[in-house]
Amino acid sequence: MPTRDLPSSTLYEGRDRAAARSFLHAIGLTNADISKPFVGVSNVWTETMPCNFGLRDLAVPLKAGIRAAGANPMEFNTIAISDGITMGTEGMKTSLVSREVIADSIELVGRGHMFDAMCGLCACDKTIPATAIALARLDRPALLLYGGSIMAGLFRGKQVAVGDVYEAIGAAAAGKITDADLAELEAVACPGAGACGGQYTANTMSMVMEVIGLSPVGFNSIPAMDPKKHPAAETMGRVVMNALEGDLRPSRILTRRAFDNAIAAVAASGGSTNAVLHLLALAREIGVDLAIDDIDRISRRTPLLCDLKPGGRFAAVELHRAGGIALLTKRLIDGGYVDGDALTVTGRSLGEECESVTETVGQEVVAPLSRPLRAEGGLVVLRGNLAPDGAVVKITQHTPTSHRGPARVFNREEDAFAAVYAGRIKPGDTVVIRYEGPKGGPGMREMLQVTAAIVGEGLGDSVAMVTDGRFSGATQGLMVGHVAPEAAVGGPLAALQDGDVIEMDVDSRRLAVEGVDIEARLKSWSPPEPHYRKGVLARYALLVGSASEGAMLKP
Repeated sequence: MPTRDLPSSTLYEGRDRAAARSFLHAIGLTNADISKPFVGVSNVWTETMPCNFGLRDLAVPLKAGIRAAGANPMEFNTIAISDGITMGTEGMKTSLVSREVIADSIELVGRGHMFDAMCGLCACDKTIPATAIALARLDRPALLLYGGSIMAGLFRGKQVAVGDVYEAIGAAAAGKITDADLAELEAVACPGAGACGGQYTANTMSMVMEVIGLSPVGFNSIPAMDPKKHPAAETMGRVVMNALEGDLRPSRILTRRAFDNAIAAVAASGGSTNAVLHLLALAREIGVDLAIDDIDRISRRTPLLCDLKPGGRFAAVELHRAGGIALLTKRLIDGGYVDGDALTVTGRSLGEECESVTETVGQEVVAPLSRPLRAEGGLVVLRGNLAPDGAVVKITQHTPTSHRGPARVFNREEDAFAAVYAGRIKPGDTVVIRYEGPKGGPGMREMLQVTAAIVGEGLGDSVAMVTDGRFSGATQGLMVGHVAPEAAVGGPLAALQDGDVIEMDVDSRRLAVEGVDIEARLKSWSPPEPHYRKGVLARYALLVGSASEGAMLKP
C-alpha cells in the first residue's frame, strides 16, 4: 500500500469529511473500505454498437481484481459514437468531436472524485485516444484496457470484416454483385461484440497503446469474445496497484521514445491514418514535441510487416493467433526499429514484456524482417501547393503510389458518394471533397462510404481522392486526407475547380495542382456559411485547430 498521501485522502479523511464518508456508506462501503485507495474505472460501454457492447461485462472481473488487490474500484460511464454506423451521414460529424467530450468527461470525474489511480476501459475509434488523453491530463498511476476486436465474419468460405460490406455497396451499385449477395454479406460480416475486425482505427490505436506502454503487453490483442479476456481483466487489478505503489504515472511512460515506438508499430502494421491525428494530440497533452513530419520520417525507415485487412489478407484476430501485438513489437525491437528499453505500465521495459512471446508455427500474418511486404511503412505525409501544412495517406503493398488526373470537385461527402454511386466518376479522375475538415465539417468526417464505393465499382486502381476530411482505417486505395490548411479557412482546396489537373506522388511526397494561380483564385473566395450556429458542433468549429496538429481544441 502506498505510504505517501493519496488524492482521495482529501475527500475522505478527517472529521470535516464525515458527510462525504456518509455517502460512501450509502453505497455499501465500510470504514475499512474507505481507508483503502480508490481506483476510477472509466467505461465507454454503450448499446449503440458492437464495439463497446461487451465492456459492461468486462468491467466486472476488472473491478473484482482491483478489490482483490486492496483497493476500491469506482466505475463511471462516458459516451461513444460509432463511426461505422454514422458513416456517410451528418451523424459522422460527431465522431471526432466525441474524442474531446470523452476526454473531458473522464478528466472531470477523475479530478472531481480525486481517484488515486485510473483504469480506462475503451474499445472504439475515438474512445481509445480520448481515454489516453484523459489519463495523460490526470497523470495519476493508470492503465488503458482495450475491449478487443470482433471475430472475423465468414462469407462463402472467406474471412470478412465490415470494410468488405462498404465495398460491396459499391459493387452492388456497379452490378458486380446482386442485392441478395449484399444482404447475405451484411448478415455475417459482424458476428458478435467487439471493435471492427481489420487493422482499422480501433485495432490500430489498441496496438499504439500496448507499444507506447499505457496498456500491458498481451492484453489488448485478446479478442472481445475470447474466453481468456475476462481472466486477463481480473489480473489487471494487481497491475494497476503495482503502478500505484510505484507511483508509475503516464508522464513517466509517454516519452518521445515511446511515441517513436508507437509510430513505428502503426507504420509496420499498415494501420489507420487516424493514428496521426491521435498521436499528435496525445503528444501535445503530455508535452512531447512531435510533428507530422516526424511521423513520415519514422514510417520511411520502418518496413511494412503485417498482412492485415484492409490492405492485406487477415483479420485482427489472426494477429492474436499468430502471437499478438507482442510478436510484431519483438520483430521491430530485433530490427532496431523500436526501442525495447522504453518503460511500460507494468514497470518492466517493452523488451522485457515481449521477450517471452511465442510465434505460432507457420503463421503468415507478420512477415519476417528478411522479407517485408514493403520497404517503407504505411504512413506517408505529402506536401505541395495543395497541402502546405501536410496531408496524410496510407500505403500498403497493393496501393498505387502515383496518380495524375482531372479534379472532380465536391463541397460535401454526400454529393461525392451520389456521383460515385451513379457511375459519374471515371477512370483517371481525382475526386476532391472539401469543406469537410475539422472546422469546415465541422468534425472532419471519415469518407469510407465514398472510398469503399470507388473500390467496389472497380475504380480503386484508377481513381484517387483528396480531402480535408479523414479516412476510416478500412479505406483502401490512393486516398489522401487531412489536407491542411483546410478549405474552410481558405486553404488551397478552396481554389480548385472541376478539370484542374492534380498530381500526387508518394515517392517524392508531393501533392499539387498544375498550372493554377491559387492565390489569385482565393482573392475572390469567401468562407462558407457555418453548418451549425449553436450547440456542441458550433462550439467545436470555433475552437478546433488544424489537422496537421492533431485537430485539438484551443485551451
